[in-house]
Amino acid sequence: MNPRIRVGLVDDQALFRAGIRMLVSSQPDLEFVGEAGNGVAGVTMAAEVLPDIILMDIRMPVMDGIESTKAILAAADARNAARPKIIVLTTFDLDEAATRAIRGGASGFLLKDTDPEFLLASIRTVFAGTAVIAAAATRELFEHFDSGASGGAVPATFETLTSRERDIFLLAARGLSNAEIASAEFLSEATVKTHISRILGKLGLRDRVQLVVFAFENRLVA
Repeated sequence: MNPRIRVGLVDDQALFRAGIRMLVSSQPDLEFVGEAGNGVAGVTMAAEVLPDIILMDIRMPVMDGIESTKAILAAADARNAARPKIIVLTTFDLDEAATRAIRGGASGFLLKDTDPEFLLASIRTVFAGTAVIAAAATRELFEHFDSGASGGAVPATFETLTSRERDIFLLAARGLSNAEIASAEFLSEATVKTHISRILGKLGLRDRVQLVVFAFENRLVA
């Protein structure tokens, strides 16, 4: 039996925290391990209970979700511990703060009023690392706020990818899951997972959402 995915929550609204706690706790493969009402308390909570996934509100008192995300990841690095994967929560479709949170290390973003089943599926997806949650919304977010897309010379790191890796990179940058890439490229999902790991390593990227951002910033996908 696989261990349950450990989930933490940082949000300043007590009622919202109670709802998420009940939702997560109702799932046999998830375990709600801790919560905090502001970003500073979130850093402490993350260090104490070591969640696999943290749901992080962006706008909070004391310390916002962007700075809390950076602090949590930096603290994990300082301990030489595994980084939790952080999903930021926002009330706006096009929230500039979400772009800063992703640049700060978040693994994706969701609207706070998203469907409960989609939120649960997103937790599992980010934990597994097999796809990008809300890939189209992520691209739209950066298209709307990021005027720094270079469109110039292709980065030298991209040139280190093999032809097969470039094909898989482009499919992953469009938001396709491992299963979808495997089907398109006539490969096993295990092989796709290996290729994705190599691509991330060669490009110096943390995860798949960073791959989407890299592709957009360098105009490697339409």
